[in-house]
Amino acid sequence: MKVGIVGNYGNNNKGDEAILEGIIQQLEEGLQLSRADITVFSNQEEQMKETFGVHARKLYYKKGGRMGTFLNTMRENKQAVQSLDLLIIGGGGIFMDLYGTESFLFGLYGYLAKKAGTPAVLYGVGAGPIKTKIGAFILKQLAHSVKLVTVRDPESKALMESIGINRDIHIIGDPAFKLPVNNDTHSFHPSIKKIAITAVPYYHGSYWPTENLAKYNDYVEGMAKNIDELLKQDPTLEINFFSTKQPQDTDVTKDIASRLTDPSLVTVYEDTFDAKEMASFTHQHDLVIGTRLHSLILSLVSETPMMAVAYHHKVKDFMDMLELSDRVIDIEALSSEPTYFLSVVNNMDKDWSQEQARYKTLSEEMKVKAFSGIELIKEKVL
Repeated sequence: MKVGIVGNYGNNNKGDEAILEGIIQQLEEGLQLSRADITVFSNQEEQMKETFGVHARKLYYKKGGRMGTFLNTMRENKQAVQSLDLLIIGGGGIFMDLYGTESFLFGLYGYLAKKAGTPAVLYGVGAGPIKTKIGAFILKQLAHSVKLVTVRDPESKALMESIGINRDIHIIGDPAFKLPVNNDTHSFHPSIKKIAITAVPYYHGSYWPTENLAKYNDYVEGMAKNIDELLKQDPTLEINFFSTKQPQDTDVTKDIASRLTDPSLVTVYEDTFDAKEMASFTHQHDLVIGTRLHSLILSLVSETPMMAVAYHHKVKDFMDMLELSDRVIDIEALSSEPTYFLSVVNNMDKDWSQEQARYKTLSEEMKVKAFSGIELIKEKVL
C-alpha cells in the first residue's frame, strides 16, 4: 500500500514536523506500513528523506505566477498522485486562506486525487481564518471532494459547517499527540520552579502577513511585564525560552528578554530541536507558557502543565477543547494584565499534585483521540 502526505512540511516549523512524525507513527502502527511506503510532498525533499526516512516529491513546481505554478504542479504530480492508494491532506492549520495560497494549493491536491480516483482524506486539520469568498469556495469544494473529513477541534468543525460543508466532520486529536515520548522519568519540583516559554512574531514583518509594530511592541512589552512579575515574586525561578520555528521565534524571544528588568535571569535557547527533542525539553520543566500551538501540544504529549497566550484562535480553541479556558489569555490583553502569568502560577501551586494529575489524564485522553483518525480511515476509506 502506498500513501502520500500533503501539508505544511519542510518550512522549519517544529510543530508541523511533530504533526508529520505523528501521522507516520499512526500509519506504521495502524496500517502496518513501512516508511518506504510513504511519500511526503514538500519542497524540502532531502530534508524529508533524511529526517523521516520517507520518499519525497516537490509540493509545487514554480512557473511564472500563481496560476502557472499550479498548472505546472498538476502536470508534474498527476501521475504520482494516481499511483497512490491513499492521499492524506493534513494535518495542521491548513484549512484557511490567511496567506492567500493555502486554499488553492491544498484544493489542487484534492482535485488531483479526485481526477485520479485516489482516495483522499482531510486529516486532523485546523480550520480558519477564512477571509475571502474564493477561499471559502475552494475549501468547501476540497472538503466535498475527499472521502473523509477529520478536524482537530470542535471550532474547526463549526467553521467548516458555517461555510456550507454539509457532510460528516469527525473530531480527532491532533496527530502530533502520537509522537513517541518516554514520560516515565518526569520529575516535578514540589512547586513550580522551572518554566519554558515560547513566543511568536505577532504582527512582525519577519513572519506576519501584514506588519503592525505598535501591536508587536505591546505584545512584547506585555510578555516582559508578566515575566518580570514572576521573577519579582521568586527570583530563583528558572525561565527558559525555546522556539518551534527558527529563526523568527528566537528573534522575538531575544527581544522579550532584552526588555526584562534583569535579562540575565532568563535563558534563550537557540538550539534547533527536532520534534522529539522539543517534547523532551518541555518534559524537563514544571510548566510551559506557550504562544505557539504546538509548544502546547508537545507539552501535553510530555504531560507537562501549561498556560497559553492566544495569538490565533486555534490556540484558544485548543485550550477550550481541553476545558482549560481559565489558562489562556488573548495576546492583545497581555500588556494590560501584567500579573496574569503570576496569578495562574499561584493558583496552580495551591494544589500542585492535582495539577500534575490533571495534565497526565488529559495527555492520555488526547493520545487516544489522535489514533481514532486511523481507525476512521480503516473503517470508511480503505
